[in-house]
This record gives sequence, structure tokens and C-alpha cells, in this order.
Amino acid sequence: MMATKQRLLTDAVAYMAEHGVTDRSLRQIAAGLGTSHRMLIYHFGSKEGLLVEIIKTVEAQQREVLAGLAHEPGESPGDMARRFWRRVSDPSLWPNARLFFEVYGQALQGRPGTADLLDDVVHAWLDPMIALGVSHGLSEEDAKVSARLGLAVARGLLLDLLATGEREPVDAAMELFIADYEARLPRHSRQSPAPDPG
Repeated sequence: MMATKQRLLTDAVAYMAEHGVTDRSLRQIAAGLGTSHRMLIYHFGSKEGLLVEIIKTVEAQQREVLAGLAHEPGESPGDMARRFWRRVSDPSLWPNARLFFEVYGQALQGRPGTADLLDDVVHAWLDPMIALGVSHGLSEEDAKVSARLGLAVARGLLLDLLATGEREPVDAAMELFIADYEARLPRHSRQSPAPDPG
């Protein structure tokens, strides 16, 4: 049964990315997935429950990308941050981002079926971002502050981009943030990593 739920969720993530789901009824979504609305209700409780699970899945995928970012030869911490920003702000992911902000707002308003999103919408990101900051030479306390600020900046600028479509000034704002972050790192951490002697 869990395999069925996971398959439906995987299909729903792909369907949402291609078609969007927020303006579709649960019956329409079910038809698009080749299943019944009763099956979706059984596994996810409601349309809102399905949307929350879609968002959590996409967010987990993005954290996997963040965890998988490794320094490439000649790449600084700022270069890595720029690569991640290009990934999460790519227009192909805008349907995901729109869904995220829509349901996030609903959860803050207490809409039934959406509250689970608030459980880890911030904290699930903080630990990996703190670990990244520490790996760049920040103290644990500075890494905690930087992680929370970085998450807020990325989400805020992504919302700006969705609202305005103004890629150049949004990217410029992110570049300023990344430059400020790099300036706070210990000098050795700002440098490109030494080539692997192996």
C-alpha cells in the first residue's frame, strides 16, 4: 500500500510540474494521474493533503541537490551558492514555487489539511545549511544565523522573481547577498579548494 502511495505521489509531482494543480479539482487531478479521487483521499486525506505532500517531496529533492553540491575544481563557496540559486530559480521549477507559496500562505491562515507543511518548512532546511556554513569555516552560532538569513533571502527573492519576472535585478540582489556571505568567511575558506593530489 505504501508503494501505491509513493507511486501516486511521484506521479503527482510530475503532473504538477507539467500542468499545475491548484486550479484543478481532486477529481481532475485523479483523472490526470489515472486513478480515482477516492484513492487520493484514501492516501492523502484531501486535495490539500496531497498538495502538502507534493511540496514536501519537491523540497526534499532540493535539499538533496544542496547536499550533493560538491566543490568543483576552482569553485568557491560563493560559486556553489550561485549554482544552487540558478537551480532553484530556474523557470522550469516555477510551478513548484508557486504551489509552495500558495499552500504556505494557506497553512499560515490555518486552512484545514495544510498545517503539516509548517512542521518542517523552515527547520528541515536549517540543519543542512548550518552544516554547510560550518564546513565553510563559520562558527556554529554564525552558521545558524547565516542559515536562517540565507533561507529567508532565497525564498524572498524567489517570490520577487515570481511576482515581477525581473530576473536581472533579482539575480543582482542574490549576488550581493552571496558576496556579503563570502566576505564573512575565514580567508582560507573563500579560496578555491586545492586540487586533490590523488
